[in-house]
Amino acid sequence: MKTIGLIGGMSWQSSKFYYEYLNQLIAEALGGSHSAKILMSSVDFAPIEQLSMADNWAEIGALMALEAKKLEAGGADMVILATNTIHLVADAIEKAISIPFLHIARATGDAIAEQKLKKIGLLGTRFTMEQDFYTQLLAKEFGLEVVIPDATSRSYLQQIIYDELVKGIFTEEAKEKSIAIINDLEEKGAEGIILGCTELPILIPDSAVVLPTFNTTLIHAKAAVKFALS
Repeated sequence: MKTIGLIGGMSWQSSKFYYEYLNQLIAEALGGSHSAKILMSSVDFAPIEQLSMADNWAEIGALMALEAKKLEAGGADMVILATNTIHLVADAIEKAISIPFLHIARATGDAIAEQKLKKIGLLGTRFTMEQDFYTQLLAKEFGLEVVIPDATSRSYLQQIIYDELVKGIFTEEAKEKSIAIINDLEEKGAEGIILGCTELPILIPDSAVVLPTFNTTLIHAKAAVKFALS
């Protein structure tokens, strides 16, 4: 079994699910008392949040590259980044290490392709929805048409993610408003919904939505386990 290098803490609310999923999936695959071989570097999210709000992605990229190099030096065979938004600096990570980096959008694209969907809705932070690091990968590599919420809804999602979800606050009001945003995307022709913030699957369970949803946290963990057992 290969060792999974996990950069977490962005936020720790979703990182705990990464740890749980990775171990559950290994146990299901191998049986007995098997668990995942994981090296985890969990960062302090507050300064990274401040840098993102200041659009200082170069500094975030340098920080993530440093964490990835630590994991490689510690014996990791691959690296995953336990967040959607910070994949904006995926190139900086990939250039810093000689081991594979498993991109969350690519893993998600594979999962969508398995269901043969062509038009997909995307929820996440405004960085994930509005910048092209995520949507362009899905369009170029998987031929997907990605639709995003309107400006008001994007602002709302940004607010609840940073003010509530990353702090472990999951309210019924936020859930209902997010489902309403999903319904709007369905009216725009979305055949499925990417929960493109690793905290969103905690807020919105599959049972709450008619459309198929793509839990990027679980999808990413499955891709990491597949690599670890290859």
